[in-house]
Amino acid sequence: MSRPDIAARLPDFPWDSLAEAKARAAAHPGGIVDLSIGAPVDPVPEVIRAALASEPGQAPGYPATWGTEELRTAFVDAMARRYGVTGLDPDAVLPTIGSKELVAWLPTLLGLGPGDVVALPALAYPTYEVGALLAGASVVRLADGEPPPPGTRLVWLNSPSNPTGRVQGAAELRAAVAAARAAGAVVASDECYLALSDPPHRAVSVLHESVRDGSFDGLLAVHSLSKSSNLAGYRAGFVTGDPRLVAALLEVRKHAGMIVPRPVQSAMLAGVRDDEHVRTQWALYRARRERLGRALAAAGLKIEHSEAGLYLWATAGEHCRATIDRLAARGILAAPGEFYGPSGAEYVRLAVTATDERIDEAARRLREP
Repeated sequence: MSRPDIAARLPDFPWDSLAEAKARAAAHPGGIVDLSIGAPVDPVPEVIRAALASEPGQAPGYPATWGTEELRTAFVDAMARRYGVTGLDPDAVLPTIGSKELVAWLPTLLGLGPGDVVALPALAYPTYEVGALLAGASVVRLADGEPPPPGTRLVWLNSPSNPTGRVQGAAELRAAVAAARAAGAVVASDECYLALSDPPHRAVSVLHESVRDGSFDGLLAVHSLSKSSNLAGYRAGFVTGDPRLVAALLEVRKHAGMIVPRPVQSAMLAGVRDDEHVRTQWALYRARRERLGRALAAAGLKIEHSEAGLYLWATAGEHCRATIDRLAARGILAAPGEFYGPSGAEYVRLAVTATDERIDEAARRLREP
């Protein structure tokens, strides 16, 4: 039986191709150190768990797709407090069921289809491409500083980057926004890792005044609590920016029943109101990336970019699958760089979302002869 047309548009799920390497790594006497996926392993912060536990469960009706005004206002306050983004309207905030579903469905929700173009970074989170394919649009990958071609309806930005950890400065982002606006394209900035950065590589939101050039027109910022607050299992995110675009997304999502559950909204409210747990979590990730990075360098891998976020982007100067196999022999599983675009063929991505014990075990194995 052939796959339905919509499934036939999609590539094979990339992580399925890691089955053999994963089995080899798992056979290591000390067990696998899985650094292939950025899935949080640390506890959900107590302030968030307490908010979820206190949800009375006495609201039998449907929650609002738009979320509560209290939640939307808290998002606006957090954007100002954490990232210096001012001027946002709570009405231009929309809770989402995590960020991946929004990324995957955004081209469809914006009405893109055959003949439209979605522009991605040369190295990019695979779901950007998947979203374009679901809508029937085509994809172009842009080198740094390259303007989008005619026919582009949506441009994805991502800083700090998944997979490379590269941080784009305000001037670079402002130029990208200007080029997208000149092409008549919407800019969607994936800012899931925005909180996980430090000077001198402090990441900036596309909605910051230094980038937006006086207007939110055509701009959307996508945020997630999965990485900064360990809420991957809660599916908690939001999108904000251009009030006109957010209103259009809201209308479609109301029809489609894309609603964040009310208990999760309560947890999100606690998460965006508290900054201390975000700082604590980033300190853990920062320490892990430093220890793992030193070990990778000692093992002869060159780390590029990796200035912020959850990943180390490394190369041994060979095809990524050869590096994956050599790491798997040491019981370490990484993600092949080719998952993120053709220019990643000689790189691997290693996530620092493993426990301290597993990170230290990986470092020990990397230093072995």
